[in-house]
Amino acid sequence: MKNGIMECSVCHSKLVSPSAKTISRAYDRHKSRISSKQRALNVFLVVGDCVLVGFQSILVYMSKVDGKFNFSPISVNFLTEITKVFFAIVMLLLQARHQKVGEKPLLSISTFVQAARNNVLLAVPALLYAINNYLKFIMQLYFNPATVKMLSNLKVLVIALLLKVIMKRRFSIIQWEALALLLIGISVNQLRSLPEGTTALGLPVTMGAYIYTLIFVTVPSLASVYNEYALKSQYDTSIYLQNLFLYGYGAIFNFLGILGTVVVKGPSSFDILQGHSKATMLLIANNAAQGILSSFFFKYADTILKKYSSTVATIFTGIASAVLFGHTLTLNFVIGISIVFISMHQFFSPLSKVKDEQNGVLELHDVHDKQRSKESFINMAAGANEEATHRVGHDERQPLLPS
Repeated sequence: MKNGIMECSVCHSKLVSPSAKTISRAYDRHKSRISSKQRALNVFLVVGDCVLVGFQSILVYMSKVDGKFNFSPISVNFLTEITKVFFAIVMLLLQARHQKVGEKPLLSISTFVQAARNNVLLAVPALLYAINNYLKFIMQLYFNPATVKMLSNLKVLVIALLLKVIMKRRFSIIQWEALALLLIGISVNQLRSLPEGTTALGLPVTMGAYIYTLIFVTVPSLASVYNEYALKSQYDTSIYLQNLFLYGYGAIFNFLGILGTVVVKGPSSFDILQGHSKATMLLIANNAAQGILSSFFFKYADTILKKYSSTVATIFTGIASAVLFGHTLTLNFVIGISIVFISMHQFFSPLSKVKDEQNGVLELHDVHDKQRSKESFINMAAGANEEATHRVGHDERQPLLPS
């Protein structure tokens, strides 16, 4: 490699060395050529995510008694991680039984140790998710389920910024406008969402709510982007093996949280099943399924798609909470939802996509200086001249086999 340029050892073609920006743009081009099987997977992921995310806020609301939780939220998160670890082990055993002859065994010690070393970065999103899962319960003390879902949609904008800064992803102007529309829709729905005069943690509820909202939006957004990076950077590793590490780290962090609660509140708080009900058991199962589905989003689909699919769950959550708990579907909610759906259509519209030709031109400007651009032009001119000498005449276009 010389001056950021690699030369193919076979055909001696000039290639730009891979970078975070070129890899990201290659992924964007790959998305435009996805197969029907991949589209079917995306549809399944979106539908499943809508159902699970929609039910989550409702189950959390059902788990409250007189507006409070009789159980430790950390215990729910710990049991959720244990459930996901058990699922990952079962799927690994099933996958190992169907391995082909000659493939590297999944359950060997060497494979496990090597995968553990390569996927150590999964500890970072696991820690962030442990913090975020606790914040989900705190947010339920401030807002009704529909509003919690609308606030969580703020993560889309934060994730887009993180993808642009960290992974050098590119978004068109139309897509940024779609994200701006999303913020407007959320803001419209958020009007008058907090009862006047309510207080929490010794602060005015608006101040406490804004602080928790800021953390609630930033922490999981960073976790999602980092999780996608960690999963895709070790793409050849089985997703169930990666999940085993991710959920294992999550269980460890939540168990440390339980130990911290024991130190503060005493040994009685070590009973992780205290205060649980059928609603909390359903909540644990739902959270586990949602976490498993998210890992498939991050490895085989896209973080933006994951968050937009959660946006679709907003209308389901709003209607369900109105039917089950008598929450009123205000005009603000209806208008906000309408704007959100317009934003989704605009963001994923083919007209908003960044063209491949633009990617290639901008990539040359980003990588080459004037001298290397001149050399590239000379090479292209030479290639065009060579192609002209190989143009076939009328006779040469006859069939190769006799008719």
